Amino acid sequence: MDSNVPRARVPGRSGTDRPGPAGTPREDPVLVIGAGPVGQTAALLLARWGVPVVVLDARAQRDLVGSKALVQQRDVIDVWCAVGAGDRIAAEGVTWTIGRTMFREREIFATRWIDRGASPLPAFVNISQTRTEDLLDERLAANPFIDVRWGHEVVDLRQDGTGIVVVCRTGDGVTTLRGSHAVACAGSRGDALRRILGVGFDGESFTDPFLICDIRTDLGDWARERRFYFDPEWNPGRQVLVHPCPDSVYRIDWQVAPGYDLAQEEASGALERRIRRIVGERDYEIVWKSVYRFHARCANRLRVGRVLLAGDFAHLVSPFGARGMNSGVQDAENAAWKIAFARNGWGDAESLLESYHDERIAAAAENIAVSTATMDFLVPRDEAAAAHRLAVLERALEDPSVHPLVDSGRLAEPFWYHGSPLVTPDPTRPAPTRPPKGEYPAPAPGVLVPDFPCTAWGRPQITRFRQLIRDGLLAVVTGGPPTVPEATDALSSLPVPVTVVDIDALTVDGLARRCLGIRDGETWLVRPDGHVAAVTTSPAALIDAAHRTLGLPAEARTV
Repeated sequence: MDSNVPRARVPGRSGTDRPGPAGTPREDPVLVIGAGPVGQTAALLLARWGVPVVVLDARAQRDLVGSKALVQQRDVIDVWCAVGAGDRIAAEGVTWTIGRTMFREREIFATRWIDRGASPLPAFVNISQTRTEDLLDERLAANPFIDVRWGHEVVDLRQDGTGIVVVCRTGDGVTTLRGSHAVACAGSRGDALRRILGVGFDGESFTDPFLICDIRTDLGDWARERRFYFDPEWNPGRQVLVHPCPDSVYRIDWQVAPGYDLAQEEASGALERRIRRIVGERDYEIVWKSVYRFHARCANRLRVGRVLLAGDFAHLVSPFGARGMNSGVQDAENAAWKIAFARNGWGDAESLLESYHDERIAAAAENIAVSTATMDFLVPRDEAAAAHRLAVLERALEDPSVHPLVDSGRLAEPFWYHGSPLVTPDPTRPAPTRPPKGEYPAPAPGVLVPDFPCTAWGRPQITRFRQLIRDGLLAVVTGGPPTVPEATDALSSLPVPVTVVDIDALTVDGLARRCLGIRDGETWLVRPDGHVAAVTTSPAALIDAAHRTLGLPAEARTV
């Protein structure tokens, strides 16, 4: 575990002093299929729980080229902080807090992101996926629990009651490996593995392609903000998105016509003219370029026995909103703690694994709905839709009440699990709906807790609240009832590590109470991924909620 996080006050029983689920050898690793950012994150989080991991990737080596998924959201950076990489990713990336949406050459509005808490982490950081992978690779290489194997293409996968067997094609022939579980992060092109698992991947593909270029140049004030243009004179009738990146690089996405030919445009000099219409006479260098078509697809099952599907292997969305990799990292965190708990016997393995499907397919549906609405506005499907969009954009220049109808991409946000079987509803805090753009839902069961500066037990290394959440369950009490000793006693029978804290011991000025919205007499139970599991008002309700969070059936709970 991360040395910066205090050990649990109620220690539970760890995987080193407890056998695994019946028939599962403790030495069997978890197999992570795919070494992209989602697979890297899953491996690092599993290792943080003391779980051995073997990472398998069909490629001979990493392809370190291009910005790819470059917008990293605050809560994802927080996940990477837990595995030792987030601070460096945040420091090396370009921090931005303003997104400008333009129609032709006029600004319609600027969006600023509102933090429910007081997190020291930036709302968004732009850094190339390749650099993110490089920094995560450093953590993988330093972790004795992780074995990364390149050139291992999974060509078969079988399951039985005690584990998984995969067959891999390698440069030396065929090899077979066994694991207790698997996280399948094989990417968007993992059709063969999806067929092996028997899952569909239905959805749609958008016809208009997008040209993407990473360009090194100096664009002055653009270096600290995202800019989205509808119908600029230098891409008439279509859109352009500009993101600043480190090292004076800008990621520029142009919507282009169906049938676009990049090689022909380069040969004719049209690509040079296209770029000059943005950068002017400044010197520039093309660092990377590509053409993409975007998709909205989701697997019909995100759990197949002991295999959990994650990232682009599980779902695809358009990049306007940065919901691809950010959502994939949240898949990885959800999968990691549930697999670790299942292996250690810290709850009902079947319920925990099935809840991964319940929670993350709901998150995927939300992301697809949001990103598809964006694409429908960016690329109208017929003349009537195009006319409607034009009317909205023209009115929005003068009428702020129309701004919510202008869709240039709703940026990534963590999903809220209010409908999860692991979450206990609170009738005094209604289930959240989609909040206004740039805002988070108010803290409530299922919602990710806000972060804020804090101290804990005089430990100077604890500087913010979310450093307390990833060692097991966290109970936050308000002084009673129950008191910290009473809550500790109530939770002492649980097999899982539990930390119990008094809300007023975390901050001296009431900041913790204000950020959470916690009321006197309440105890909040927080899951290892930081989502609120329950808000309770008695020791009996607290233990019942904890049992629900561990997937235990109703008859095994206390009330």
